[in-house]
Amino acid sequence: MSADAMLPPSVRVFERGWLSSNNVLLVDDTRAALVDTGYATHADQTVALVRHALGARALDLVVNTHLHSDHCGGNARLQAEWPCDTLIPAASADAVRAWDDARLTFRATGQACERFGFTGTLSPGDRLTLGGLDWQVIGAPGHDPDSVMLHCAGARVLISADALWENGFGVIFPELDGASGFAEQQAVLETIARLDVGTVIPGHGAPFTGVDAALERAFARIAWLKADPARNAKNALKVLIVFKLLEVREMRFDTLLAMLHDADAMRAAATQLAPPQQWPALLRELTGDLAKNGAVIADGERIVAPAHV
Repeated sequence: MSADAMLPPSVRVFERGWLSSNNVLLVDDTRAALVDTGYATHADQTVALVRHALGARALDLVVNTHLHSDHCGGNARLQAEWPCDTLIPAASADAVRAWDDARLTFRATGQACERFGFTGTLSPGDRLTLGGLDWQVIGAPGHDPDSVMLHCAGARVLISADALWENGFGVIFPELDGASGFAEQQAVLETIARLDVGTVIPGHGAPFTGVDAALERAFARIAWLKADPARNAKNALKVLIVFKLLEVREMRFDTLLAMLHDADAMRAAATQLAPPQQWPALLRELTGDLAKNGAVIADGERIVAPAHV
């Protein structure tokens, strides 16, 4: 039986890929809610998916697990389409209210997000009724300090965002700036291990049921990253390069180098790996590694996203 078949009928997952996070639609008699909304350039597609699923019914609520651009980039477009409430992690509220570029990560990662508002917040320990099911909000710092997960004990389902994928978890961004993140990610994995979870809906990738095996892989990965923090920095740069290419499809090497200097998160990662005068060589090395793995195509001074990605 597939993981999708293990989900309650009121829960539907739109598996999106890596530029946009998965969207989770939960519908009951009182409201229709969407958890996470994808990237800005996919916002029209997000609206189309929701409209097709709901028909004439309106979307009543948007819930964000965290405010990385691939999870909240569709917020503004959905709010324009429907007069929906929006819940965000409480720890991010001040930054969104002021649209504080120093605290929001969009410019720091070289990514885009249209400004949106919110009507309420989520804090660890809160409870929500979505899709006729009771969900507990659980703090999930590590990948992002403000991130939360949603756990339905009755259905044994965890919406894990980027805290746990079938093979790993998201980049530990706080460590790029010298803040603690590895210990928090370890603690989140230990929290998940204590929960009764039969099916995980990750932020990226298909829902899965092999939770113990996924946790084993994730614990091994966090130990590997902690043993040499440069591994996290190198992974972060590769992820951010590929993400940008998924958005723009191709870019020149000098444009990528300028982005490295301008985007705080990329610059912080590069600083852990080499002095600035060596960044061109560092980028050549990283894009070469990505090309060998088929994640990008290196064509002279151009870097291109593969057609199938």
